[in-house]
Amino acid sequence: MKQTTLAKAVSGVGIGLHKGEPISIRLEPLEANSGILFYRSDVGLLVQALPQNVVNTQMATVIGNSSAYISTIEHLLSAVYAYGIDNIRVVLDGAEVPVMDGSSASFCMMLDEAGTRKLEATKQVLIIKKEVEVQDGKKFARVTPSLKPSYSFMIEFNHPSIGRQEYSFEFSKKNFIEEISRARTFGFLKDVQMLRSRGLALGGSLDNAVVMDDTKILNPEGLRFSNEFVRHKILDAIGDLSLLGAPFVGDYISFAGSHNLNHELTKAILRDPSNYEIRTLSVEKAEEFEKVYA
Repeated sequence: MKQTTLAKAVSGVGIGLHKGEPISIRLEPLEANSGILFYRSDVGLLVQALPQNVVNTQMATVIGNSSAYISTIEHLLSAVYAYGIDNIRVVLDGAEVPVMDGSSASFCMMLDEAGTRKLEATKQVLIIKKEVEVQDGKKFARVTPSLKPSYSFMIEFNHPSIGRQEYSFEFSKKNFIEEISRARTFGFLKDVQMLRSRGLALGGSLDNAVVMDDTKILNPEGLRFSNEFVRHKILDAIGDLSLLGAPFVGDYISFAGSHNLNHELTKAILRDPSNYEIRTLSVEKAEEFEKVYA
């Protein structure tokens, strides 16, 4: 099974969720063994999407260093991971990946336009060897060994539009596009108002998020799925766990997980080499795994 990159570069533009400013995005091919690189052309920041480069997980997954950062990378990374792309450079002229419609759908369209190209180098995968779990009170995120990767998520909100939701998703590119990619980020009007008072969420609107007041959903078109909220949490998790640096073979399970818990999970996995094995798949397994990205 070979590594992949984009067949050609593609460009787009969108609004940054927190600053509300237009941001240009360009996705470019890279040679083998380059990984996923983010480049801010306005400040000259080049940073690889790896756990050690995460600097904040409060509102989104943020990578960078002490002088500059790139925020809200998870929706794009989720699509890149689902498409099986190993090497890509993401060029931005601002501090955020544009929010687009609050899901991964626009990034999937960009990746469809770019196409993929196989490289000569062999793709390696990260195989989960034993259960690893991180907790925050009742909240948890966990990976367990499995040869057919899946994601299961549970959330519980004291809100009539959400309540308790559960969703399980057998990972494949096709399933991601159909079941996960269109699920939008969500928030509560009172939180949006609080964030705006702090100079954040200035780009947030009903065009790029599901917003609720105390009793109902404010978006006139309603939901894309009856359980869109928990599906979006899976979208986030796929993007966050892509920072492991290789496709991971195992099951992910979470209750009320967050960007921070996902980040702590990636660190916990990599902290102990007995938790995982990075290797090339056998020909038989490679053929089976390759179908996941068909």
